[in-house]
Amino acid sequence: MPFAKPHREFERLNLNEGWERAPGYPTGAAVYQRILAADINDQAGTGSRTRLLRFEPGAFSTQPFVHRHWEEVYLIEGDLIVGNDERGQGGEAFVAPTYACRPPGIWHGPFKSERGCLLIEFHYYDESHPYSEPVA
Repeated sequence: MPFAKPHREFERLNLNEGWERAPGYPTGAAVYQRILAADINDQAGTGSRTRLLRFEPGAFSTQPFVHRHWEEVYLIEGDLIVGNDERGQGGEAFVAPTYACRPPGIWHGPFKSERGCLLIEFHYYDESHPYSEPVA
C-alpha cells in the first residue's frame, strides 16, 4: 500500500504556531493538534497521518474514542490520564515517556491531563488488518 505523504527533510518547527482544535473533543476542551504530514482518507480507509497533540493543563475529553485506523501514541512530555469520567475524574495516570499502540476497533479514553502534555501520534490504515466492528 503506497503512501502519498509529502517528502520533508528536517524542517525546523515553531511549536508556537500552526495549532488547531483537535476534532472529537468537547467544545471548550483545550486540546490542539498540529498536522506534520498526512494523506489520510478516513472515508476510503486509506493513508496515514503524523500529528502532534497538545492538552493544556486540566483539559479532558468526556467520551471514549474508537476508529478504523491503527494508532501509535508517544507521550513526549507531561502527564496523561486514561479512563476518566465525564467530569474529568478518575482514570489511570501516565507520565512521559510512555507509548501505546492500538489496532483498529479498540475503544480507548476518555483522556485528561492535569499539568498538560505533548504527544506525537501516527495514524495509518493497513489493508492486511481489516477493520471489524469494535467490541465494548
